[in-house]
Amino acid sequence: MYTDHIEMVEVSPRDGLQNERAIVSTWQKLTLIERAIAAGSRRIEVTSFVNPKAVPQMADAEEVCAGLPERDDVTFIGLVMNLRGAERAIATGRIDQLGAVAVSTDRFAMANQGQTSDGSVEACRDIIARAREAGLTAQATIAASFGCPFEGEVPEDRVIAMASSIAEAGPVEIALADTIGVGDPAHVARLVEKVGCAVDPLPVRVHFHNTRGTGLANVWAAVEAGATIVDASIGGLGGCPFAPCAAGNVATEDVVYMLERAGIATGLGLGALIEANRWLAGVMNKPLPSMVGRAGGFPRPEQEREKETA
Repeated sequence: MYTDHIEMVEVSPRDGLQNERAIVSTWQKLTLIERAIAAGSRRIEVTSFVNPKAVPQMADAEEVCAGLPERDDVTFIGLVMNLRGAERAIATGRIDQLGAVAVSTDRFAMANQGQTSDGSVEACRDIIARAREAGLTAQATIAASFGCPFEGEVPEDRVIAMASSIAEAGPVEIALADTIGVGDPAHVARLVEKVGCAVDPLPVRVHFHNTRGTGLANVWAAVEAGATIVDASIGGLGGCPFAPCAAGNVATEDVVYMLERAGIATGLGLGALIEANRWLAGVMNKPLPSMVGRAGGFPRPEQEREKETA
C-alpha cells in the first residue's frame, strides 16, 4: 500500500535548465527558486558544480549559491560528479546536501562523467564520505536505471548491486533515474520494490523523464511500489546534455495534481506552481510541456467559490 504523503524534490533550477540553449540569468534562476519555495518546495536542486564548458547553463553555480535566501526550512542541493565538484559546493557555504550520481553502464558513464560505471559508484561513495566530513548530507542517484541510450537494456541485478554498494556509504536515500524516459510502470514497480528491499531502511527516490509519455504512470507505479520521494521540474523542462533524446522531466504541477487528487499530500500549492509555470514560460519564451500548466487545476477556483455561495 502506498503512503499518504510524498516528499517532492524540485529540480527545475538544475535539471530543468541544464539542457536549454538559451542561457538563463542568475537572477532568473534565483527567482525560480524563490517561486518554488513560495509554492511549498522544501528540497530544491539549485545547481550543479560541473565543468562550465560541458554544461554552460551551470557556469554560474557559485553566483546562484551566493544569492540563495536564508531559509532554515529548505534543503538546497548541489549536484556534483566528483570530489572537485564536491569541494566547490562545500566552499560556497550555502549547499546543504550533495547530490552524487552513479551511472548504470560504462558507455553512458564515460559520456556523462568520463569514468566507468564501477568508477562512478566509487566516486559516489567518496562524495558521500566527503559530505559527511563537511557536516553535510548526501543523496545518491543511479542514472539510466531503466535503460541506457548507448547500451540499451540494463539488467535489474546491476542496478540493485549498485544501490546496495552505494547504500553502505550512508546517503540519505537512493534514487532511481529514468534518464532517457524508457521505463514502463511494470518495470518501475518491480525495480523500486527490489531496490527498496536491498537498501532498507533507506528510502527510495525516483526521477522520471516523460520522453515517451510514461512519466506520470511511472510515478504512480513507483509510489505504489514504495517510493516516498519524487523528483519533478516546474513546467516539465529538463534533459541530459550527454544522453541523446532525453526529453523533459515529469512536471511538478502534473505530479502534484495527480497525487493530491488521489489523496496523497505533497505540501505543494498547485495554484502557485501553475503561476510559476507561466512565469517560466515567459523566461524561456516558449510553451512548457506541463499538461496541468496548460489546462489548469480542477475544480477551478471560481467553481469552488460557486459551490460555497450556492
